Amino acid sequence: MEEGDLAAGKSIAAERGAWIVFENEAGQSMTPPRARIWGRIGQTPVVRVRGRGSGRVSMSGMTCYKPDERFRLIYTIREYRGRKGESKGFGWCDFRDLIVRARIQLGGLIVLVWDNLRLHLTAGMRVFIEANAEWLTVFHLPTYAPDLNPQESSGHWSNARSATSPPRTSLRSPGP
Repeated sequence: MEEGDLAAGKSIAAERGAWIVFENEAGQSMTPPRARIWGRIGQTPVVRVRGRGSGRVSMSGMTCYKPDERFRLIYTIREYRGRKGESKGFGWCDFRDLIVRARIQLGGLIVLVWDNLRLHLTAGMRVFIEANAEWLTVFHLPTYAPDLNPQESSGHWSNARSATSPPRTSLRSPGP
């Protein structure tokens, strides 16, 4: 398990003939949007919005790449409705199961690249990764990389952008 140079993950995958797998997760509230409508002055419009306003959908997905193979998308979805005993989001065991499912579907070695989500760093997940080191190598994305952030003014992107921009020209005519 390494943190830092992601190019090393690419070369390790090439050396071992492994799949490069990127994992990420997202969630969406199922609360209905606020309804707004125009109405005549003095008459309050009544708009019916269906839905109780509770619940959440969470998704975790993996994009899998290997030379001379078609790319794969492996994902899982969890719906939370607020029922008693229902899990609100993913646990580390769900991520473990997703990795195992990827191993079964891909049928080969895996180099996994993911962020530093708290659940990715749990003790149970570390034990799982160490126990399966013969087929699983994990790289964590750095917590902050200004050279990868296009909004960072001192990053490489702003330098590349200014180098490729045409020079500014003046609309004024030159003076005598």
